Amino acid sequence: MTKKSRNKKRLSIWGSTGSIGSQALEVVRQYPDQFQIVVLTSHSRAAELWEQAREFSPERVVLTGNTDSAWFSRFRELELNLETGPDALIEAASRGEEDQVVNGLVGAAGLKSTIKAIEKGTAIALANKEVLVMAGRLVNRLLKKYRTELIPIDSEHSAIYQCLRGEPAGFIRRLILTASGGPFRNRPLTGLADVTVEEALSHPNWNMGPKITVDSATMFNKALEIIEAHWLFGVQPSQIEVVIHPQSILHSMVEFVDGSLKAQLSVPDMRVPIAYALSCPDRRNLPFGSLDLTKIHHLELIPPDFERFPALKLAYDVIEAGGTAPVVLNGADEVAVQAFLERRIRFTQIAECIQKALDLHTVRSDPDYEEIIEADRWARETVRGFMRLNI
Repeated sequence: MTKKSRNKKRLSIWGSTGSIGSQALEVVRQYPDQFQIVVLTSHSRAAELWEQAREFSPERVVLTGNTDSAWFSRFRELELNLETGPDALIEAASRGEEDQVVNGLVGAAGLKSTIKAIEKGTAIALANKEVLVMAGRLVNRLLKKYRTELIPIDSEHSAIYQCLRGEPAGFIRRLILTASGGPFRNRPLTGLADVTVEEALSHPNWNMGPKITVDSATMFNKALEIIEAHWLFGVQPSQIEVVIHPQSILHSMVEFVDGSLKAQLSVPDMRVPIAYALSCPDRRNLPFGSLDLTKIHHLELIPPDFERFPALKLAYDVIEAGGTAPVVLNGADEVAVQAFLERRIRFTQIAECIQKALDLHTVRSDPDYEEIIEADRWARETVRGFMRLNI
């Protein structure tokens, strides 16, 4: 019996102790007769992973970071395979034991594992923006070669994906990505340099991990989504627009050549797009709440301020530059955000560090995997060098 012929969809949840992974398990918990967990992974949150493994009985668990060896025996008591180390996720992906992977990882860590899963013909439910930002051209080639699919989990890309079902690509005029604007959309520009870590981590609508939350505050999160949309939907940068939508109810829109608009609306709950990615084209009867449109008095749609959010211009710049430019933007952002979280740089210096790295970079066009990884390494080391020199 092949993995595709079983009654339950076999799932691997990468980053199962993180925000996306834990919410994916909430969806699975609602439909135990529809899904079977094959692999759960975490970097180092062994206690949470153990609790998940006890509940969902996966075939194997993966810990990629350092953890207390005392946990090894506890996992083995559950009679499952425990794999550890930085390459353990890559090895698990290479087995192709699942029907679909939920990639809920943050940062560049999920790229090689995603490539291995695609090469096994495994479908990808993707929340890990960096996969397409760093290697969109390469990933699209592999999806076509191995005849598998990638379904976005991000609420904005999920909205566009749903709006485009059944619509020929040639009829797209523009994609309109919505953004909450984060906590600083109305803060005076002169006050942005004084933003504290605590303020940046206080998102008004979404509950996310620290890196993504800071990216939302700077709108680098939206910059990554612009690049991701370019590769996901095969549109030019001029066809991608961003609007500020503070209510986070209208998740994104598509305008067609005849002037018609399609939009997807729902409560701001990531379990909705996660469930769609796991069940598409079917829909689940979810118990997570629904919109009462009679109580929504207005939906704001505001043009973004590119001076307040320089990340947006950088997104269009790196798509135009192509090649390894988006890799550098992503790697530089990861290091700069971590430096901000560690209180080593100011909030406004995140964008400054990334711009400086891009200015110094010599773009490699149509890079292979090794060139992508080298550009990522270069970007990170370059920004760390800025820190050492207090630039």
